Amino acid sequence: MSHPALGAWAPVTPSAVGELFGGWAEPWWVAGGYALELAVGRSWRAHGDIDVLVLRSSAGELHAVLAGWELWAADPPGQLRFWPADEPLPDHVHDIWCRRPASPAWELQLMVDETDGDQWCSRRDSRLRAPITGLGRRSVSGLPYLRPEIQLFYKAKGLRPKDEADFAVVLPTLDAAARGWLDRALALTAPNHPWRAALRGGAPT
Repeated sequence: MSHPALGAWAPVTPSAVGELFGGWAEPWWVAGGYALELAVGRSWRAHGDIDVLVLRSSAGELHAVLAGWELWAADPPGQLRFWPADEPLPDHVHDIWCRRPASPAWELQLMVDETDGDQWCSRRDSRLRAPITGLGRRSVSGLPYLRPEIQLFYKAKGLRPKDEADFAVVLPTLDAAARGWLDRALALTAPNHPWRAALRGGAPT
């Protein structure tokens, strides 16, 4: 998520993300609004940044994957500090902003989630889990992206206008299993969330 106080953004494209991470053996997924566009198959709004979800268990390899880039940890959240290659990523850090040294703007944000064995655990609530192998899908070009119901769960917290717009576009494309997962996730974490009625077939909010 971009933050004006932390500097300007000039995000790379999803295809550029594929080139950066395509040779990495560990799991990764395009996330954020771009993940929803890959799921739906079209674009409907501009994007101020680009997000990639990675797992904490493989965070130690990120400097090698992004060799030549600067990696800055959101530590504490809302502030950035340079993250050197010889420092293990602190457990409380969930966001890493990245740029090439010659770039005056941020180009890529990494979101770090937790695992328990072969299970993904949401950084928002560790009770929300899914098999790592089923966390994403692939676009027609082979780009891995986060499943839309999981991305919408992360967007549900803020209810910003762009998140409401994303939900309105993506909702009709969700199958019963995806709607059910998101409804159960919201029931667990935000039982009065306005999206739940629409997920269960009521009028969209």
